[in-house]
This record gives sequence, structure tokens and C-alpha cells, in this order.
Amino acid sequence: MCSPCPRIEWRLAFALGLVLAASACDREKRDYSHKGPPTSPSADAVRVGELQPGVAQSSPPSEKGKQFEGNAWQVSQGQKLYKAFNCNGCHAAGGGGIGPALMDAEWRYGGSIEQIHATISQGRPNGMPSFRGKVPDDQIWQVAAYVRTLSGNAPKYVAGGASQGMAAIPATSRIPKQPPKTSESTQ
Repeated sequence: MCSPCPRIEWRLAFALGLVLAASACDREKRDYSHKGPPTSPSADAVRVGELQPGVAQSSPPSEKGKQFEGNAWQVSQGQKLYKAFNCNGCHAAGGGGIGPALMDAEWRYGGSIEQIHATISQGRPNGMPSFRGKVPDDQIWQVAAYVRTLSGNAPKYVAGGASQGMAAIPATSRIPKQPPKTSESTQ
């Protein structure tokens, strides 16, 4: 009698080994019996920031904010940083684009210099990146001071460094003052 071909024995042993390996594998077990929506986060969940859309929370004026808001040099530095950080990529020259306009009286997260600083440093959902840890805090205050001038909320002696030539928009010292509206005042 002729013995079976060694190739057939090898294939048979390999197939038998695969079957044994697959049957010995402990497969992941999932529980599909749980019904209902996922649970909501607890009240103890960590909040990144204090501001939220809707009713603008009032924050007390800070001494640091006062140092930057009424200082023409700080505002002009903020204007340079606004361009250098490519804020006009989203907000254009303040009139809006992808991001909201900064020249009107509608401020989703509040229009005080402290609230603008918080928005820049913490970021906001759906597009506004956080600059905390990436930009020095004084530079964030400078940009916030400049952003305040875009809606005319700066003293007249703070020009903001805008060119006085043939500009598409008036100089920041000539923009009529538009105090920020809260969601309470718009309803």
C-alpha cells in the first residue's frame, strides 16, 4: 500500500490546528440586554469654563482688564496680535465671516473685556479655539482690549492703531458706541 502524501498530512494538521485555536479563543462577550438611553453626566462633571451661551453672566471688572482696556498702546499691540494670530481668518476685520461679528452689539458670551478674555483663553464650542497655554496671558488681554474697540466700546482717546486713510471702516475711535446686549435685553 502506498502511504498518504506528506502534503496532505501537513494540510490536514494545519487545518486541525486552526480549528483548535479558534475554538480555544475566549471571545469578547457583550451585554446587549441593556435598554434605554445612555445615562447623562452627573452634576459633579468637570466644567472647563464658567461662561455659557444664553444669559451673559456678569463678571466683576478686574484691575487687569482696566489696565489694558483704556491703554492706547495695549490696544494697538492687540491689533497687531489680532492680525498675527489670524483672527481675521474667521472674524474678518471685525465684521464676521466664519466666526461671529465683533463690531455689533450682539455678544453671545458677554462683551466686557473680562468676558472677551475668557472667550479667547478658554475657547468656545463649534470653532473658537482655546489660546490658554499657547499665548501669554498679557497678549490675550491685549487682543481682548482691541476687540472691545471694534464695537466702539473704548474711550475716544484709544484709537486702536487703525489707519486713518481710505479705510473701508471708520477708525475705531470714530465708531459709535454699541454697548453689548445680553440675551435678557433682546427678549
